[in-house]
Amino acid sequence: MNDARLTWEEAVLWLKAQPDQAELVRACFFDDPLVEAAERYYRSSEWIAVSKFLPAKPGRALDLGAGRGISSYALAKDGWQTVALEPDKSAVVGAGAIRELAREAGLDIRVEETWGEKLPFEDGSFDLVHGRQVLHHAGNLKILCREAARVLKRGGFFIATREHVISRKGDLERFHENHPLHNLYGGENAYLLDEYISAISGAGFKLMYVLNPCESDINLFPDTVEKSRARLAGSLRLPWPGLIPDVMLKFLGWRSDVPGRLYTFVGTKTDGG
Repeated sequence: MNDARLTWEEAVLWLKAQPDQAELVRACFFDDPLVEAAERYYRSSEWIAVSKFLPAKPGRALDLGAGRGISSYALAKDGWQTVALEPDKSAVVGAGAIRELAREAGLDIRVEETWGEKLPFEDGSFDLVHGRQVLHHAGNLKILCREAARVLKRGGFFIATREHVISRKGDLERFHENHPLHNLYGGENAYLLDEYISAISGAGFKLMYVLNPCESDINLFPDTVEKSRARLAGSLRLPWPGLIPDVMLKFLGWRSDVPGRLYTFVGTKTDGG
């Protein structure tokens, strides 16, 4: 590749063209047909784990940074009145892809092509604000979280999944070096865990769960908690994976120092709206 930066669409198309990256493409749901990838996401252990944290009664949902629409698809299929926010117009990885997915799947998904730091919605417009791998892309994390809180009803739910975390600022360069696409388009980022917590809490959310890399299928996908438990049991020569308690997996997750490891945040709005 040359030194010129690619667009996100171009970077994903490059990845899809690499024969040795087929497994990663599928794990990222970049494969086609898109409607089949979205349905696979809907049935994945990741979405099943996410859905356990969502309100039982669907309402109006905002899907921040919706990408090619797999989580918007899942929300809409579960009965949420879904608005997909995606500034990229791309027919491969952006708003164009979401519109085509909604048309082909027969789902009512409204698409807004704008950025999360200035949302075009009235205060208290949504029962749920959801974002998959979005906060770490924020130009201003605090403003993005404040906007998410502003458009959420009081008592509404906020969930941000699979956010990249680093332990110290110096780890960001190592994270970039190991990311499969950052060297192509330069758009990846990661924050300290305390920066996420401060921005989310400071926006008016009460954090109910901060899920570390090892304690939920949300962060582990395409791996699972049960597979992790089985591997750990095998390494310890234990006869049954059930002998590995959840607290051990949680402990290992908190001990992880891998740059870019994934965390998920679940909260509710506690003021205004």
